[in-house]
Amino acid sequence: MDLLAFALNVALGALLGTMGGLFGIGGGLIAIPALGVLFGLDQQLAQGTALVMVVPNVLLALWRYHQRNRIDPRYAAVLAATSFGFAWLASLFAVRIDAESMRLAFVAFLLALAAYNFARMFMAKAQASSELRHPWPWLGVLGGISGAAGGLFGVGGAVIATPVLTSVFGTSQLMAQGLSLALAAPGTAVTLATYGLHDHVNWTMGLPLAVGGLLSISWGVRMAHALPEHVLRSLFCAFLLLCAVLLAVK
Repeated sequence: MDLLAFALNVALGALLGTMGGLFGIGGGLIAIPALGVLFGLDQQLAQGTALVMVVPNVLLALWRYHQRNRIDPRYAAVLAATSFGFAWLASLFAVRIDAESMRLAFVAFLLALAAYNFARMFMAKAQASSELRHPWPWLGVLGGISGAAGGLFGVGGAVIATPVLTSVFGTSQLMAQGLSLALAAPGTAVTLATYGLHDHVNWTMGLPLAVGGLLSISWGVRMAHALPEHVLRSLFCAFLLLCAVLLAVK
């Protein structure tokens, strides 16, 4: 890779990292369609390459969120443990699926997620609280489902966990994003390892993306704390629709 290509990948990683910090998702959700559309990578290779950026971004964003809003270690532990196991099993399945089928499944996943988040904008809003609406062991179910989706699609599971934590468990958006990062950290790591072992990672492209993401993700976290919660939710919904369109037109 020449110096110009390296610099462009760092810049792209910086943009994706900012968005990952803003929405608490590590940047992978938009990196996957971007790598597929802009660079012609097949679905699994795009997912694996995006994970090179997502793993360090998630770890840094988790630390930044914890500095500003303490994450309950009980909640984080049960989410992380179940996410890890199911992400590993799902990633073993994902590396064996036909790339075109995987792309179509990913588009369907994004559209369903966007529809759910759009519907939530018109639902009655429950009062957010630092206490969970349901007993905390139920977080293990959420961790398993989110981890499986993360292992299958390489997105860390936070995109599922964040809206469920706010709507079902009654947390604030910021608390949900912090817990989602705690869930995503081990799941993304084991998924990256699985994709790497099956040659579904372009390390030459992924490493400069990771550098850019690490340089910028803190900006996104700062922006997340500065924006009103309803604006943050609206932006997240629009973001999901954009990702689905980008990948569908490929």
